[in-house]
Amino acid sequence: MTPDREVAIVAFAQSDHRRHTDDLSEVEMVMPVLHEVRRQTGLKAADIGFTCSGSSDYLAGRAFSFTMALDGVGAWPPISESHVEADGAWALYEAWVKLLTGEADTALVYAYGKSSPGSVRDVLSRQLDPYYVAPLWPDSVALAALQAQALVDAGYTDEPALAAIAARSREDARANPHAQLPGARPQGEYVVRPLRTGDCPPVGDGAAAVVLAVGDRARELCARPAWIRGMDHRIEAHSLGVRDLTDSPSTRLAAERAGVFDRPVDTAELHAPFTSQEVVLRRALGLDASTNVNVNTNVSVNTNADTSAGTSADGNVHVSPSGGALAANPVMAAGLIRLGEAAARIHRGESDRALAHATSGPCLQQNLVAVLEGDPR
Repeated sequence: MTPDREVAIVAFAQSDHRRHTDDLSEVEMVMPVLHEVRRQTGLKAADIGFTCSGSSDYLAGRAFSFTMALDGVGAWPPISESHVEADGAWALYEAWVKLLTGEADTALVYAYGKSSPGSVRDVLSRQLDPYYVAPLWPDSVALAALQAQALVDAGYTDEPALAAIAARSREDARANPHAQLPGARPQGEYVVRPLRTGDCPPVGDGAAAVVLAVGDRARELCARPAWIRGMDHRIEAHSLGVRDLTDSPSTRLAAERAGVFDRPVDTAELHAPFTSQEVVLRRALGLDASTNVNVNTNVSVNTNADTSAGTSADGNVHVSPSGGALAANPVMAAGLIRLGEAAARIHRGESDRALAHATSGPCLQQNLVAVLEGDPR
């Protein structure tokens, strides 16, 4: 490991997220995104030192599905490529470590998911404990509803507060040209109480990619690189029955080890597919008034924290300004998009220090947290 190496996200691109992409194969969905992220940097395939991707064979319905996309990527030499059967945020973590070791100076990370061909709620149930829970076929929305009800029972939120989170997220997404659900809309009917349609993420297809580079190479490729100052990921117990679903200690520990609490952040891109999960993440990351860390957001039920507020009372933190996963949730790419969106705000000069979060598994089971910073202005 070479700890003095600085690694930055220097480019980010994503597809327009759509409910259906029946007219596109996974390769055809990914390639325009890869072309765009390379165009931003001027890099060719031969200039990339390492390539890492994230996707899921369960979504694709066939084994080693990522190899089809890899043929289109053209990673060379082939040994300089890797794949994670997880969200692309974990592919970015692998690439980051690769660059820190000095084995490469640039890396391409991409992720994609097509949820439209089948029932993603049922597909995600295959992540569960195969002996006791998976045979019951509880789907992802039912499990999220258990978490939401636990939060309501504990007094941390209520249904109007959840509706306000949904409205704020999708209203923010009006400024995101790639969002699937821009603009506030009715909460709709109950899917599984207490979650209504508006509390749940859209089902859709999409892809994203980032380019990483080190030190002076990063400054050559990007006017204002988003430096990765820290990143860590942790996992909760596999059994939901032994967890407190109103809290996320793995998120808190990952944030602590990534350096989130060292100084205030001005942006927090949270991977919260359900409104109730934003409540959990805000509490774990200190993004509410009850913890007085980083941001004071006014009102809630018992915690005096308004989880519907995207910006803090003093204007310091904007939570998921892209609209987050409630506006577009391409499975296996949504976490990478959170890192990309946070980095893009730094590139544009809209943020100086950002927190990015990604999750995987039921009820925020596994969590990754990164701190990104821009050069002083």
